[in-house]
Amino acid sequence: MAIFPIRTFGDPVLSVRTKPVECFDAPLRRLAEDMLETMYDAPGVGLAAPQIGVSKRICVFDAGDGPQVLVNPVLVETSGDWEYQEGCLSVPGHYWNINRPAFARAVGQDLDGDPVEFAGDELLGRVLQHEIDHLEGHLLLTRLGGDTRKEALRILRSKAFRAPE
Repeated sequence: MAIFPIRTFGDPVLSVRTKPVECFDAPLRRLAEDMLETMYDAPGVGLAAPQIGVSKRICVFDAGDGPQVLVNPVLVETSGDWEYQEGCLSVPGHYWNINRPAFARAVGQDLDGDPVEFAGDELLGRVLQHEIDHLEGHLLLTRLGGDTRKEALRILRSKAFRAPE
């Protein structure tokens, strides 16, 4: 397995919608294994393919129930409301209170191309939404409101921002 460098704010791959996975084969399994290894090493609870420079619609996560892989996910249901301090491996060292639905349900495929569904409240729901945002080309900064977003972008664009080594 390999640990990949995580792409950070400003990298163009993070702002592009990913392409659907069409081939469910050994290289896809290897990609998922490498993504999980990279996520755990970071450490994080989720990682989407664009975060390692791959424009494919696949993400991995572990919200406390062990490692999971979700290919070609679609968010099909959300409900409730939950404000939580959220961070991102692609914006290291920064956290913001972000309001998202408390519950989320996503459908997609597993590594064999078979249908799979994940649903959960709070952390799992947030992880699903966050990783699918990455696959759509959105960083968590798009979830920030007006002045908070402006200040976050100012900090991140300044020379003062340095991703931790």
